[in-house]
Amino acid sequence: MIQQQPYVSDVSAPAVTQALSELASAAPTVTLSIQERMRLTRECLQSLSGAAREWVELSCQAKRIPEGSTVRAEEVLAGPVSVARFLQVLLLSLKSIEQTGQPPLSGSPLLSGTGHRRVPVFPASGMFDSLVFFGLKAEAWLKQADPDGGLFDLSVLEKSAVDGSALPLTLVLGAGNVSAIPATDVLTKILQDGERVLLKMNPVNEYLLPVFEQAFQPLISAGLLRIVCGDGSTGAALVEHPAVERIHITGSTQTHDAIVWGNTAEERSRRKEQNQPCLNVPITSELGNVSPWIVVPGHYPEKQLRFQAENVVASIVNNASFNCLATKLIVTAANWKQRDHFLALIEQRLSEIPPRYAYYPGAAARWERFAGEAPAEEHYLPWKLIRNADPRETPHLFQEESFVCVCAETALEADSATEFLERAVTFVNQDVWGTLCATITVPNEFRKQQTNQLEQAIARLNYGAVAINHWPALNYAFMTTPWGGAPGGDLRDVVSGIGNVHNTYFLSDVEKTVLFGPLTLIPYPVWFPSHPHPEAVGWRLLDLYTQPSMGGLMRVGLSVVKP
Repeated sequence: MIQQQPYVSDVSAPAVTQALSELASAAPTVTLSIQERMRLTRECLQSLSGAAREWVELSCQAKRIPEGSTVRAEEVLAGPVSVARFLQVLLLSLKSIEQTGQPPLSGSPLLSGTGHRRVPVFPASGMFDSLVFFGLKAEAWLKQADPDGGLFDLSVLEKSAVDGSALPLTLVLGAGNVSAIPATDVLTKILQDGERVLLKMNPVNEYLLPVFEQAFQPLISAGLLRIVCGDGSTGAALVEHPAVERIHITGSTQTHDAIVWGNTAEERSRRKEQNQPCLNVPITSELGNVSPWIVVPGHYPEKQLRFQAENVVASIVNNASFNCLATKLIVTAANWKQRDHFLALIEQRLSEIPPRYAYYPGAAARWERFAGEAPAEEHYLPWKLIRNADPRETPHLFQEESFVCVCAETALEADSATEFLERAVTFVNQDVWGTLCATITVPNEFRKQQTNQLEQAIARLNYGAVAINHWPALNYAFMTTPWGGAPGGDLRDVVSGIGNVHNTYFLSDVEKTVLFGPLTLIPYPVWFPSHPHPEAVGWRLLDLYTQPSMGGLMRVGLSVVKP
């Protein structure tokens, strides 16, 4: 029976101490050969399937998503479906490595004129992606000085307990917004990187602890995982615990800097100046973004314009906009003839979507700061598009992640589409905070005739994920596309984070992932708010990813047509 109130675990010190003790006790006996990783991955797929329904129910209760709402699909897709896909693509990758010595790329890498090795990573082999996500493809762009260097880094697969040595213990500080994030962070660290994990749930979604314990019971039984809850003081104590050898956090730069440099602004400033971090173990991170959506000017037929408007809207309203990759800035050309119409389409669509419960702490105060006005109702915040934002007048719209449902639009002067794209890339690189993800909407004519200019623009974008004509959330969800901030962040200036997750093909030297797609898609995207029955599609996708088959593929197809 699902409880009406969110589950809250024992947050006392003994519970944390016991979790660490159990991980330490099992450490000398834990091994992680490729065969063992495959066994655990298969078993997690089975246990995940049994926990999925309760997972979604608890999430909907906590976020006050009513029965029958199409919004429930978000909790299916960004919860068990994403995690099942991760496990399945990792399993296929490990099988291929065992049999052939390398992961199952779907095509041959190309050496581009920008100096990148463009490695195809989507559609993924064995996943029916070319049918389910027809028209989409993605590449990992590798920046390597040696064009003949190896594509893969399989050294992490050699990590296992040998001669009594223990696998490293990693503290994962989980995200509170999207449930797949802490889950796949844990799976990345254990099944890919070969580490033991103590997951500290975020207080916002600690109600998922019993579901995670059920879904990942194989890892718990193997002595590889323990899960605890607690507030900030619990997290602070764990960060300093001598048993913790590594840390991974998905959260904010403020939390990251507090961990690395100290709790007060004065201490952080002093330590940075002296280059004396208070953390003495490695830390990896994913820390958000003011996510820009660049629209290259040109003529778009009405169908394409409406699709792209809803594309932007989907990126704003998903999860009530509590996403690090939610669009926060639309960059247009001042003289684009369709600009006003495009923005009006976005505003019209936003006005048709009911406000959602603002479940994330501090949302009302952040909305007031970024919207420039007090909300009429603090628990159900309205969608807000601010046109003609000026970085000189409202710099926080460009330099701070609001993590709330406010999106700005700004216009750049340019005499041509090529000049605009060049200026827009420079603008987002220099004047917009973050290096996580960015989108470019491109007219078909420009894409065909200015192929080199587009490739150069993608190469210049200092972002870990770039998407052409689509929301970069797909780069996150596909799980064969490595996800993280652009390389170059360090402890002093971490920007959107250090390292990446979801690198299920074990690629080396990934600079960014790039998603390509047409201006419209068929079938209609399940992540669009106007999809008539997305939850049914989501559950069929879960079945397909837990047990891939032609029958499962057909059921996905049927669910697209009718619930």
